[in-house]
Parts: sequence; structure tokens; C-alpha cells
Amino acid sequence: MDKDNETLWTEFVLTGLICQPPWKILLFLVFLVIYLTTIVGNLGLITLIWNDPHLHIPMYFFLSNLAFVDTWLSSTVTPKMLFSLLGKGKVISVSECMIQFFSVAICVTIECFLLASMAYDRYAAICNPLLYPVIMTNRVCLCLLALSFVGGFLHAVIHESLLFRLTFCNSNVLYHFYCDVIPLLKISCTDPSLNYLIIFIFSGSIQVFTIVTVVISYTFVILTILKKKSDKGVRKAFSTCGAHFLSVVLYFGPLLFMYVHPASSKVDEQDMIFSLFYTVIIPVLNPIIYSLRNKQVIDSLKKMLKKTV
Repeated sequence: MDKDNETLWTEFVLTGLICQPPWKILLFLVFLVIYLTTIVGNLGLITLIWNDPHLHIPMYFFLSNLAFVDTWLSSTVTPKMLFSLLGKGKVISVSECMIQFFSVAICVTIECFLLASMAYDRYAAICNPLLYPVIMTNRVCLCLLALSFVGGFLHAVIHESLLFRLTFCNSNVLYHFYCDVIPLLKISCTDPSLNYLIIFIFSGSIQVFTIVTVVISYTFVILTILKKKSDKGVRKAFSTCGAHFLSVVLYFGPLLFMYVHPASSKVDEQDMIFSLFYTVIIPVLNPIIYSLRNKQVIDSLKKMLKKTV
């Protein structure tokens, strides 16, 4: 095609979740319930932690910020997906698309760093209990949180700036339910090799660093727990850390597949399933994983409910 005759698209069409029409209403209701549960669960957890002085410790400080990021991530992706299932809102302008991707990239990166910070916090609490107040001071917690948000912002800026070098002229159909970088690269008229390379380098490095931090932290935690003679202490530690580790595995698994595996044009539906998992499912699971298996949170919730009755 002659470059002078190319039409540069100014909007995209999101295919959304590919399913038969009879299933769309059911999926809409299911994801609506998931979204409302995500908002109520995460904001409720933040409120609970904020109002209970007994929960004003590093572990719950990071957990409240994780709940905030999950709410932000879900609200960036799910409403547009719900409108798409109703047959509305499939068209999205290039500027809206870029903003949505930027927001998702920030949230996903921040969550990686927060999960690593939480794993380190558990390592310090269980492996060095006497030095824990010295290691995890308020200043250290704030620095880790600030680095997580700054890292998320800078990582998103890198990928966002590289997207602006691309042109979209052959197709404006995105085989996805939100604007993600991989589907955008697949329909680009410009050679996206540099973008793929940067994704592999930066996203891969962040994921490897945070996963290694989590694995090393929990390895030391498990070894320390096994040395304890108290069955009650072992059960309590395993319960808390087991919940954390489950959340990490469920979160990082799809991310590794999405952004570190070799690019392919034949896995659009599979990509959507993995994206759905870490943008919609994980945000609703985190409050459940971290709350229902945590006695302190349950006790705090019971106290709050008694006050309101």
C-alpha cells in the first residue's frame, strides 16, 4: 500500500470477550457481581484497616495499598468490558485507549512491587522478630510504597512513549476487551520489534526481580517456621504466608505468560483469558484470600459490625 494513501485510524474497536449472544447477558451479570464485590471488598478492607489501630502495622499498611491498586485496576478495565458485553462502548478513541493502557500498566507494575514488599515484610517479621520494629520502620514502609508507585509510573511511561512511535493503518480492530500493549502491537503498521524488545527487557526484569524476592523471602520463612516447636505458631505462620503465596502465584503466573513468552499472533483468545485473570479475577480474590484466612482482620470486622448494630 502506498504510504500516501494509507488511512491512519483515530479510534479502535474492541472485540471484547468473544462468546455467543445468549451467553453475553449471563457474563454481564457475572462480571457485574464480580466488579461490585471487588469494589465493596477492597474499599471495605481499606476502611477496616484505617479505622482499627491494631491493624496499623506494616503488613496491613501494604495490604491496604494493594486493595487500593486492585480497586483502581478493576475500575480501569471492568466498566468498559461490561458495556462491551451489552453491545455498547466497543469503540474507543486512540487517546482513551492510551490512557487506559497507561493506567493498567501503572497498576500492574505497582502490584508486582507491593507483593514483593509484603513478602519481605513477612520475612522480617518471622525470621527476625526481635529486629522487626527496627527493620520495618514507618520510614522504610513509606519508602517501599513510594518506590512501588514511582516504579509503576516510570515503567508505564516507557511503554506509553514507545506506543506513540507506532501508526495504525491496516486495521483498527483490537482482539481484546481493553487496550493492552500486545494487541496494539499486533495491528501496528510500524515495525513493533523495538516495543517487543523493551517489553521483554523491562517487564521481564521487573517480574523476575519481584518473583525472586518473593521466592527467597518465603523460602527463609518456611525454613524458619519448620524450626519452630509450637504447632500453633506453625499453623498461624503457614496460614498467613500461605495466603500471601497463593495470591502471588495466581497473579504472576498469567503475567509471565502474557509479557515474557515469545510473541504470537495465534493466541488472542488465550491472551484474553490470562488478562481477564489478573485484571478482573485477582482484584476480587485478594480481599478474600487476605481477609478470610486472617484472624486479626476477622476480629476487627466483628468489632466494627458490633459498633454499627
